[in-house]
Amino acid sequence: MPDALPAPPPAASTTPPHPTRPVEAGGNSALHADAVAVLTGWTPTGPDAAGARDRTLGLLADGPVALTRHHLPGHLTASALILDAAGERVLLCLHGKLHRWVQLGGHCEPGDGTLAGAALREATEESGIAGLVIDPVPIDVDIHPVRCQGGSLHHDVRFAVFAPPGAVEQVSDESEALGWFPTDRLPEPLAGGTAKLVAPALAVHARRNR
Repeated sequence: MPDALPAPPPAASTTPPHPTRPVEAGGNSALHADAVAVLTGWTPTGPDAAGARDRTLGLLADGPVALTRHHLPGHLTASALILDAAGERVLLCLHGKLHRWVQLGGHCEPGDGTLAGAALREATEESGIAGLVIDPVPIDVDIHPVRCQGGSLHHDVRFAVFAPPGAVEQVSDESEALGWFPTDRLPEPLAGGTAKLVAPALAVHARRNR
């Protein structure tokens, strides 16, 4: 799941993309190619997301290593806002370290072939719900400071995921609790950036159910 620090400093959102560095060994070339293609073709959901998208494409210029947590300037992660089948509630987890409610997600893994696949894997692992369905178009990109490797940045690409009717969640080792909340009454304390995912996720739900 996302593990942002509670209060991102202004530099996290204003620092321009760093210069391209030589590609280090490691990383997932297929996932890297998918990430570049997805973000290049994506229409951002707002000005903040547009800036984060551009900075993330700059990060990806470093090659597949930018997908790994060992890339200290920053690395890609994938997360998911899970909606119930009716589009009335969202599933959030109480982060075990931050002690804040947040959407599900986390680091990309070597076996991930796409960003959407990484987000769906994380959502499935952390919710315990089988049969989740993901919309492959991101709903947000967010950059925030994290504690990885002593201090880094997560470039988090976020997706809308939909649970099947009657879905029952199971708490994973990474969270203190899971809970369904009405889309207009989210819990507190809430991680920064989670609330802004609701509107674009509901828009995806409406589009899929026309």
